[in-house]
Amino acid sequence: MFALDRDLLALEPTLFRDVGWAGQELLAGEGHLDAGDVVLTNGNTDFQGCGLSSGHVVVVDRMSLEVIEVTTATVAQVSRLRATRDGPAEWAVQTQDLPIVIRTFGPQIGVAHRQVLRMLGLDTGDADETAVVNPDSLVHLESLGALHLIFSAAAAFAPGGSPLAERAAMYRERFEDERGRVRAEIDLNGDGIADATRRPNVMLLGRG
Repeated sequence: MFALDRDLLALEPTLFRDVGWAGQELLAGEGHLDAGDVVLTNGNTDFQGCGLSSGHVVVVDRMSLEVIEVTTATVAQVSRLRATRDGPAEWAVQTQDLPIVIRTFGPQIGVAHRQVLRMLGLDTGDADETAVVNPDSLVHLESLGALHLIFSAAAAFAPGGSPLAERAAMYRERFEDERGRVRAEIDLNGDGIADATRRPNVMLLGRG
């Protein structure tokens, strides 16, 4: 996939706090922050057991933090959201034990990812996602698509015309705008050099 949970957090800073219930829970427990690390003191699994990795988001109390690296089963290096994926870490304040929840929107990102690939004609056997030589250019498109799916699902439990539905519609519009702007450079013969430039074709983004 081109996008990660941290890319969604960059667009929606309260996503994992306010709409986290719409995601997939990986871990719930308690832990504390210490010099750039989140240390798990108890939980229903551990960091390695739940599949935590770089790009995931950990919510400590109500603070959403980007995972940089999983060091051990109970220690992960985290940062306040960085400006870029490889930017310098910004440590959060040190804390005593607080509630920790780790959720992911990986399933929604996965749906958006497959739809982006189909728009680019990369599900027809001639190439796959590894053929895209500028994947960073598709992160924003994929993130917008995932956020549309997330808020559409969340809005299903709210009254019509709710703020959640409005955000779903807004992200759909932004997805369509970005779809008209972005270009994918495609390597069709495996030599690492782009042979074609493709625009995402028209496709209605759904919730399936």
